[in-house]
Amino acid sequence: MNTYKFLSFLALLLFFIFTFAFTASAHSLLLEAQRHEDWIVSLRREFHKIPELAFEEVKTSALVRKTLDELQIPYTYPWAITGVVGIIEGHLPGPTVALRADFDALPIDEQVDIPFKSIHPGRMHACGHDAHASMLLGAARILKDHQTSLRGTVRLLFQPAEEGGAGGKRMFEEGALGDSGSIFGLHITPGLGRALPSGTLMAATGRFEVTIHGAGGHAAKPDDTIDPVVAGSAVVMALQTIVARQLSPLEAGVVSVTQFHGGTTNNVIPHEVFLGGTFRSLTQPGWDRIKQEIRRIIVATAAAYNCNATIDFMEGVLMKTSLGEDYADFPYPATSNDPVATAFAARVAEEVVGIGNVSTSAVPTMGGEDFSFYAQAIPACFLFLGHRNEEKGCTAPNHSPHFKVDEDVLHIGSALHASFAMQWLHEQSTKHQEL
Repeated sequence: MNTYKFLSFLALLLFFIFTFAFTASAHSLLLEAQRHEDWIVSLRREFHKIPELAFEEVKTSALVRKTLDELQIPYTYPWAITGVVGIIEGHLPGPTVALRADFDALPIDEQVDIPFKSIHPGRMHACGHDAHASMLLGAARILKDHQTSLRGTVRLLFQPAEEGGAGGKRMFEEGALGDSGSIFGLHITPGLGRALPSGTLMAATGRFEVTIHGAGGHAAKPDDTIDPVVAGSAVVMALQTIVARQLSPLEAGVVSVTQFHGGTTNNVIPHEVFLGGTFRSLTQPGWDRIKQEIRRIIVATAAAYNCNATIDFMEGVLMKTSLGEDYADFPYPATSNDPVATAFAARVAEEVVGIGNVSTSAVPTMGGEDFSFYAQAIPACFLFLGHRNEEKGCTAPNHSPHFKVDEDVLHIGSALHASFAMQWLHEQSTKHQEL
């Protein structure tokens, strides 16, 4: 009995020693990241100057690889045309964990007057992906410094084409996760603090394009035509009833018509009009229901005006980059955080940034994320990292031409990435040894 009590006491003591050791380590990782802050910021500014669209991230990918070379971190390339996977193998055996950053930009003209403004007209890092790539490289530098004590392998996923193109789906299908047991990702936003709610975090997204066919003619004789403009207008209004009348009031959904094109002059009724838009839901059944209702309403409404409608939900549609690369785009499933991975990430994040600076109760957003393709396969946690700073003018929302990043948070993102990887490997290795 005395031996049993002693062993129990020893096990409890070792648990507290290991817990305290990592708590100190988590804080030290934040201090390490802070020492690398200027380097991380300089990388972010380099990325910011060279924004590139989906699957066209040639310069961006080259900068990632150049930096990994300088850090003496091996990598494999290409993944999903321009993606890169860095690999840090610890000197101690253990499992594998993945960290992910996207690095594509948006087709936006930057309206922010800064020294490192985009040098590519009509292209801008307006969603913070330049920050994501630099934060992950900052984490890579920290993890490389701790390679001798690292208990397993870290896979660093630098992913293209999050802003349309489903780069995450392609990276996953090509095997970028390897044998990773879990994956963690960060996204900066001006609207939140450090938030990582469990469960569904971001919506399943879809797109639709519609052509309504009528019979054009002189605008002075509408009785001799079949007017697709009137039919299209009725379609736009009817689609708004889906969320209001077809979904439960307790279920979130979005149907937005964002394009309406038709005609070229004032005195001619066109023979067809084009509509386009997006639809979203926080659940797959909700997404399926909205899609079904979109099709039903468009066909029925067009027919009521004696028109025909052609509908394309753009699933797997083949597209081509300006560099001549072919790719297929797909809808994004909802991004759901695994409860166990989220509880782990919340605990580690509090050790890095302090209790009270992390929220697990943020309201889900109707934005979409192709991190969801990884999260469907393995336990995952996606974290929002707030960077709102009114004094610096960092208040514009993501996808705004006035979007600015408070660079003071970049080292925090690097520390979080590194801490997630190191502690996850430590805990999983410990569990394996106990078994």
